[in-house]
Amino acid sequence: RHIGEGFKAVHAPIIGAGTYANDQCGVSGTGWGEFFIRAAVAHDICVRMKYRGDSLAQAAEEVLLKVVPKMGGDGGAIALDRDGNVSLPFNTEGMYRGWIKPDGSRGVAIFKD
Repeated sequence: RHIGEGFKAVHAPIIGAGTYANDQCGVSGTGWGEFFIRAAVAHDICVRMKYRGDSLAQAAEEVLLKVVPKMGGDGGAIALDRDGNVSLPFNTEGMYRGWIKPDGSRGVAIFKD
């Protein structure tokens, strides 16, 4: 199943849930909106960096691969930090995503591999 398939996969464009930015990072998420709202997913990723000192990848992966599934939800995110690092975690079979890094390299992907 891909993000966006089925009736339960909804977007949560609520500040803090599906979208958030501060001086450390910016996050745009998609998935089962109820769980993104309950876990304040986008906000949680950024504050884990700010208050715990987690890297972007550590914060995003912990929230999307542990917190959300433990609650029963699924989804993914595109997260960027102020240095241009990109993290694209998701806990579904696939997630459509694309990126351009500071060095100009680009990529697109659907599945984990």
